[in-house]
Amino acid sequence: MLLENKVILITGAASGIGRECAFACVREGASVMIADLDGARASETAAAIGEHGAACYCDVSIGAHLARAVAETLDRFGRIDAIHNNAGIASPSQPLDQTSEAEWDNLFAVNLKSIFWMTRAALPALKQTRGTILNTASMVGSIGQSLHAAYTATKGGIIALTKSMALDYAPLGIRVNAICPAGVWTPMLEQWCSEQPDPATIRVYLDNIHALGYCPQGDVIADAAVFLLSDRARFITGCILPVSGGAELGYRR
Repeated sequence: MLLENKVILITGAASGIGRECAFACVREGASVMIADLDGARASETAAAIGEHGAACYCDVSIGAHLARAVAETLDRFGRIDAIHNNAGIASPSQPLDQTSEAEWDNLFAVNLKSIFWMTRAALPALKQTRGTILNTASMVGSIGQSLHAAYTATKGGIIALTKSMALDYAPLGIRVNAICPAGVWTPMLEQWCSEQPDPATIRVYLDNIHALGYCPQGDVIADAAVFLLSDRARFITGCILPVSGGAELGYRR
């Protein structure tokens, strides 16, 4: 029970990677608050989890919503041991010159500025528990990706921000790490596939970019997230952990 009696607030946890992380955390003894834009699905996920799950409607691009999510977590569970900044969007899949200003601003608000809002709101509670912050980044934030300029910029920002936060909050006993998937089958990836020039071949491509030979489900990310959130990772901070099947290792035949 790596997370026994811990309370974890996870954004974007009604589906995809966040949902897998919520279930994995509960299996390891935690209670979770599922904060998501899809309030109905968040409530369904919490109901499936049972007594150790709760849900709140949250638009992570709005600071007041994140402050409310923190307050509701404290009201429900009495403490916060970790926040997992997981919510994100990936569209549009376009080069920079074909991305509108509104699309650019929306990607940055959801993927990156949400971490600003959440950290500010949750920091007092995390100081009390000497807690943990986990951010969901992406390998594309480190190695780049064609036809996805704004998204890769947000994920690169998360990687740099994670390192700075780790330095700033280490004196408080708060660890800050990021997890970097490559491809993971989620509703967001399905949408990305539909936006590609040749959607019919993209699934084979996604299998092939991973050295281990397949594009995984979200459970592989959840297992790594549990480790980083747990005391087993007590001397790990500022880590940008690839959970990528070797996708970033280089040329393949």
